[in-house]
Amino acid sequence: MASAGGGIAFLGPEGTFTHQAVLEWTARAGTRAPQGGPRALDSVGAVHDAVASGAAARGIVAIESSVEGYVVPSLDGLLGSQEVVAVDEVVLPISFDAFVRPGHGELTEATAHPHGLAQVSRFVAAHRLRPVPASSNGAACRDVTDHQVAFGPRVCGALYGLETLAQGVEDFGGARTRFLVLARRDEAPVLLAAARDALPPATPWRTMVAVTPAVTGPGVLARVTTAFGARGINMTSLMERPLKARANQYVFAVTFDAAPWDPHARALLEDLLAAGDSLKVLGAYPAPPGECALDGVVPAHVPHGSVAAGADQADLARGLLW
Repeated sequence: MASAGGGIAFLGPEGTFTHQAVLEWTARAGTRAPQGGPRALDSVGAVHDAVASGAAARGIVAIESSVEGYVVPSLDGLLGSQEVVAVDEVVLPISFDAFVRPGHGELTEATAHPHGLAQVSRFVAAHRLRPVPASSNGAACRDVTDHQVAFGPRVCGALYGLETLAQGVEDFGGARTRFLVLARRDEAPVLLAAARDALPPATPWRTMVAVTPAVTGPGVLARVTTAFGARGINMTSLMERPLKARANQYVFAVTFDAAPWDPHARALLEDLLAAGDSLKVLGAYPAPPGECALDGVVPAHVPHGSVAAGADQADLARGLLW
């Protein structure tokens, strides 16, 4: 087992939403946070490598945007690593401000991380700006040129000496991004036990597990999902990723509402093992308050043009193409 280094690795530079997540988690974790402070790195892969090697005690990476979905490099990093696992979660509300350099020239380009650009597309279109992807929102603000508008967290204005062109320019208000706190797998049992001891006994937990079916074909996904229903375990998401070494075979990253050591969750995992599936827990962490409560109220948020029972025949025909 490699000895852990210090600090918390994250996708830099300073001023990214991930940097903000590091600061929030450090404040929340208190004495459980490692010494050494934030350590900005150049890529999500570098964050995983730093944790795997023990060069960093923890890493924090974005895993899912409520607007853009899963952050694929972060998910693939967990799937591909033997040494790294998620042990906590941070959920941040996401709001973008538009920044420019003092004394800027004609503004012709918009720059941010690709996920950031996707969340400010209406502002970009309204101002007829050409999108220019950056490695991170913090890097976009740090490196913004005289003819660019950069988008990032509000802290970037003071951090990089920029003028605020507009505030809260995101397409969808209320967007959130989930971040995972990474640790070495060998350390995870002790870290999770400490977290359990520090939390009220009724605290809900969430688990992300990789399920790789041994045999593919019709009904495989139905069999996996049915196993969760049979044990009464709620699946909150399912993401399919290809196996890198084989065509037409996939691994399913499933997130569910339970800790892996809960008796009903353990029974579920044993069911999947008995069916021949290969399993790996990618993360286990306390769920944010209210995250596991299902109220069934979704109609205002379904994709535009969706239809439901009771719609008139014209709307049904248009929505379902029958």
